[in-house]
Amino acid sequence: MSARPNDGQLITELESGDLNALGALYERYKTNVYRTALAITHDPAAAEDILQDCFLRLHKYVHSIDTSLPLRPWLYRVTTNLAYNWERCRKRWPMSLDGVLDWLVSPTHNSPERRAEMSDMQSQVMDAVLSLNTNQRIVITLYYLNSLDLKEIASILDCPVGTVKSRLHYGRQALRRKFAAKPKAISEMAGEFAYEFA
Repeated sequence: MSARPNDGQLITELESGDLNALGALYERYKTNVYRTALAITHDPAAAEDILQDCFLRLHKYVHSIDTSLPLRPWLYRVTTNLAYNWERCRKRWPMSLDGVLDWLVSPTHNSPERRAEMSDMQSQVMDAVLSLNTNQRIVITLYYLNSLDLKEIASILDCPVGTVKSRLHYGRQALRRKFAAKPKAISEMAGEFAYEFA
């Protein structure tokens, strides 16, 4: 059985015209790219468009990608830039939270019974996250949902680490204020996510 090719090998194959390599990269990163776009846009259709556009850009700019570096930060940078552009162009805020709420519940709390029991509280926690301004929401998304560190986020957003720290700090403060006005059960339900804001 052959070893699974790393990102650099797949990029090299894609440079040679092998579209199967693009498919392999798509399968490897589609969930992370989609979730990041959805967290920023709040719009499943926009997130799907951004996902497709991100990988079209990967194909278009494959010759400029450094195969010695990880691909994930490049994909996050493209995703956040596309989402920023969408955010600037949209006419109004979409109100649907469908598909976003699932992120707040860890796999150990993902049973159907647990999800049904906590649906209302999940909505309140997600409403708090979605109420953040775009810059704070993107940093919160990359930090908590994608588990990136401050330096990685700064690289993706092409801004100083201090700016990322500031956005994270003010995002946490805003969430802390919102959680302070909610019943204690909301913080307990949010578990690992909510305790960061306490």
